[in-house]
Amino acid sequence: MTLIENKTFDELLPGASAQLVRTLTHQDIELFALMSGDACPAGMDDVLSSSDLFHQSAAHGMWAAALISTVLGTQLPGPGMTYVDQTLHFHRPLALGDTLTVTVTVGDKDTATRRVTMACRVSNQCDDDVVTGTAEVIAPAEKISRMRAALPQVVLQEKGRRYHHLIEMAQGLEPLQTAVVDPTDSVSLLGAVEAARAGLIVPLLVGPEDGIRAAAAQARLDLGGYEIVPSGPGATAAARAVALVRAGRAEALMKGALHTDALMHAVVDAAGGLRTERRLSHVFAIDAPGYPRPLFVTDAAINIYPTLADKRDIIQNAIDLTHALGIAEPRVAILSAVETVTEKIRSTLDAAALCKMADRGQITGGILDGPLAFDNAVSLAAAKTKHIVSPVAGRADIFVVPDLEAGNMLAKQLEYLAQAEVAGIVLGARVPIVLTSRADKTLARLGSCAIALLLARHNAGVRS
Repeated sequence: MTLIENKTFDELLPGASAQLVRTLTHQDIELFALMSGDACPAGMDDVLSSSDLFHQSAAHGMWAAALISTVLGTQLPGPGMTYVDQTLHFHRPLALGDTLTVTVTVGDKDTATRRVTMACRVSNQCDDDVVTGTAEVIAPAEKISRMRAALPQVVLQEKGRRYHHLIEMAQGLEPLQTAVVDPTDSVSLLGAVEAARAGLIVPLLVGPEDGIRAAAAQARLDLGGYEIVPSGPGATAAARAVALVRAGRAEALMKGALHTDALMHAVVDAAGGLRTERRLSHVFAIDAPGYPRPLFVTDAAINIYPTLADKRDIIQNAIDLTHALGIAEPRVAILSAVETVTEKIRSTLDAAALCKMADRGQITGGILDGPLAFDNAVSLAAAKTKHIVSPVAGRADIFVVPDLEAGNMLAKQLEYLAQAEVAGIVLGARVPIVLTSRADKTLARLGSCAIALLLARHNAGVRS
């Protein structure tokens, strides 16, 4: 904490000056846009900024005016002054990376009104004028000395940035022929159309045609160019979609307005389903702004109380998924309430067995450790406090939950309390299954489709 002391009217001598030096960062540009609501394209959009007047990322000129205000309010005259007038001339852009020197200099004084004219100059590292002008203030009459207030720390977080990255990774890949099952509500139909517009899928809209067209009318969507495969609703649509996959017409499934149980029943049907030797499992691919890497939670939607053998497949499915997304050797945290093995908690026994299975080559492609409590899995500090030495603790990629209840609550807590974006996909079937929720936002739906596309093309490359 530093002391701020003002200069009274009588102490202000013509020619006296004060300075502030700041280097312009991208965070400054973002914070100014957030505070003012002015998302100036020159600073916020690299593509637009490259084609505008300045041909570079630049801050809003009023950011310099704010720095002038800082010098006037904290240094010269300082606390107790009143801002009356400001005139500014903008000479050149405030370019990203510029080191700016803000100088205010005492000019004319009016004893009757205590008004003082201050010359203002903002220059860059080349001593070029960036902003010049004058400010008129009413100088304080009394001496003020106080401690500088501690400003709050601000951390800027871009929600969904990892989904944007996945969508970028999928660009250039042939879109997935995707059977969208029973898209008879506007939310699920819109999600499919948005994914098609993004070049991620080619939707086959499977379900009652009247219902699909009614949903399109409600959402004001033009279905021209999209194929409708007429069928009954719900389970009937699911069976028809599975048949399209088996016939080679579809490479993925996407859940529409039907219940998850109805879709999965058709997928696991012994006679005409899409099962493989693997246990089906679900992965939430979560973009949590406060976590430094993608976060995958499994299984939180398919297996209610998985056995040890189920968990082996659940883990292998998740590892294979992360490989398709570019994570060569994911760290797998097998979660429990505690980090020690105890016969009183079955999940700790499963964790120990699963780690040994990985040692013996029954699970491959990742680094496993467990049991780990959630704090030990995400925080190096928490792991260190408990003297846990582990290549996984504090930096896990995949989080294997004890059961569906724990996984579902964990994912929903991250979504609603930690502002995470949550995408989901079902693994272990012959094709990826995009398992969306009615509450999913657009970016999460696009993220799920991007994951399905990357996985399908990766699997095709592995098989070839």
